[in-house]
Amino acid sequence: MAEVKKIYADDGREIVLKADHLCIQFGGLKAVDNVNLEIKKGELYGLIGPNGAGKTTVFNLLTGVYKPTLGRFYLCGEDLTGKTPAEMNKKGIARTFQNIRLFNNLTVIENVMVGLANQIPCNLVQSVFRLPRHKKSEKEYYERALELLKVFNLDEYKDYLAANLPYGKQRKLEIARAMATNPKLLLLDEPAAGMNPNETQELMDVISFIRKEFDITILLIEHDMRLVGGICEKLTVLNFGTELAVGETSEVLNNPEVIKAYIGE
Repeated sequence: MAEVKKIYADDGREIVLKADHLCIQFGGLKAVDNVNLEIKKGELYGLIGPNGAGKTTVFNLLTGVYKPTLGRFYLCGEDLTGKTPAEMNKKGIARTFQNIRLFNNLTVIENVMVGLANQIPCNLVQSVFRLPRHKKSEKEYYERALELLKVFNLDEYKDYLAANLPYGKQRKLEIARAMATNPKLLLLDEPAAGMNPNETQELMDVISFIRKEFDITILLIEHDMRLVGGICEKLTVLNFGTELAVGETSEVLNNPEVIKAYIGE
């Protein structure tokens, strides 16, 4: 097994995600071409760009849905290029989706317990025969799931079916389930999509809170520039699969080329 060496920035902070020259080609189309990312521990980093710019494709590369044609990426110094989605998750990468993906016929707390499943030490025999160790673990993970729901103010809905939650709370539940996997890096794909302004503000508060409370590193895709400008420290802007701008949020959002890409001449 290769030794994992952590990577550090010039300021001494650990680099949680480092992506070097990521490319993926579908037939003759380069969907992502030479994209680089460097995200430090605890940062809230935004990946933005017009529709079709390649943002979700980058997420799919970082979570093992696609394998890059060229380039590599590292989580806390470990090369995860080419790993499966399940392997990525166990290593510490969790994500949400642009279109909410919950287990609609499970309860709210059961959805979160699914996220905790890869941390349960019981084997199949213990589970099938309901041995004492399994019962103890199940109780512990129920309590952990409930504590996580409290963070998101969803504990009072713990016995609701996920399908019966209002839209904004479904979004929060999906983030709670992702957090249950104990990630080092959380990827949020358009978390404010479909939300009204009040729900968006509440989501901004939740994201800022979990970042601070769990000391977690977050990379998000978002079209709501109010949210992006309100919580992201740095941004990478993609356009037609390539980097258009990289830098501090306020600087990037005022870049004439970025404005042009979003709204035209």
